[in-house]
Amino acid sequence: VKNVSVKELRRGYVAGDSKASPPRGAADFTAQVIVLNHPGQISNGYTPVLDCHTAHIACKFAEIKEKCDRRTGKTTEENPKAIKSGDAAIVNLVPSKPMCVEAFQDSPSGTFRCP
Repeated sequence: VKNVSVKELRRGYVAGDSKASPPRGAADFTAQVIVLNHPGQISNGYTPVLDCHTAHIACKFAEIKEKCDRRTGKTTEENPKAIKSGDAAIVNLVPSKPMCVEAFQDSPSGTFRCP
């Protein structure tokens, strides 16, 4: 990055092209979620802490849009009440503070995890 001193940078800062496509904090985003190991069910309003790049931010499950097959990605249920271990779903997430995320089409390695 030109014209930026190392002393001005900190862990978690996001850099990008300010003219072509500047990075922005997302107020909400849609994600495909696979529940690997969770006791009980997850429903709307559940708020886990997500790790995305160096961000460690609580994100609320605002809406579970659809449950889908883990292998094919085909929708198996629209607007399910809850999901459980082993389920895959498309979910609308709302971070507790602005969070920089990229669309999978723009950044195919874009994954995050819940510890």
